[in-house]
Amino acid sequence: MNEPIPVTRTVDHGTAKLMPDLDRPRAWLLTVDGAPQSYVDLDDPGHLEFEYARRLAHVLDATGEPGAPLDALHLGGGALTLPRYLAATRPGSRQQVIEADGGLLELVAEQLPLPPDGAGITVRRADARAALEAAPDASADVIVADVFGGSRVPAHLTSVAYARAAARVLRPGGAYAANLADSAPFTFLRSQVATFRSVFVEVCLIAEPAVLRGRRFGNAVLVASQSELPVGALARRTAADAFPARVEYGAALERFTGDAAPVRDEDAVPSPEPPGGAFSVG
Repeated sequence: MNEPIPVTRTVDHGTAKLMPDLDRPRAWLLTVDGAPQSYVDLDDPGHLEFEYARRLAHVLDATGEPGAPLDALHLGGGALTLPRYLAATRPGSRQQVIEADGGLLELVAEQLPLPPDGAGITVRRADARAALEAAPDASADVIVADVFGGSRVPAHLTSVAYARAAARVLRPGGAYAANLADSAPFTFLRSQVATFRSVFVEVCLIAEPAVLRGRRFGNAVLVASQSELPVGALARRTAADAFPARVEYGAALERFTGDAAPVRDEDAVPSPEPPGGAFSVG
């Protein structure tokens, strides 16, 4: 009997734990200090357990020509859930993954290896903003930011200067998508919308209605582009999810943002600490 067993290891930024999903033979949940970081099914990379990951995947699906390969830059690696998804759904894509935690990278490479050919995925240890600022102009079709220090988005990934770096790296028609988290009164989330609206022509926000109404702390996906966003397609896809989400755009997003101001580097703060038990597992 080769029943998988949990793996626990101290990594650079905490204690990582890989827990097998007993309902799916080669699926694993990755947590760091008890906070869920990734879920990956090695046999079915198209299976996305986390709702926020599905919303990010909807952005990937709606970027560029349907099914065509993409050049993607992933800020934050985790268990490489979305890079594996993109490799499976858009073969031939070229993807670079940036992850600051070298110990976590070693654990994932050892326990959840990529296919022998790498599937077009290159993984590198580096700070997300430093890697973004070093990336060539117009080198990515899509940038996915899913970076959390513990359960908080680091402050240096929230400013106008950071948003400008993302805009520079994207090609015409490209999209930036970030996983964020907040709750009412949405001081952080509103500031992020204001920040990216100061740089990008188009911005939308995807989240569950209960989160947007301030009933609970939760994830929200911010999407930005210098070209028209596929808001209709994103709205249809997210509404059809097991936990339906809403796309805030245009006048509704302007009302949500209110008088929030763009964030300067010198004023940047991390996203708020989740309330006890909001994201913890086990």
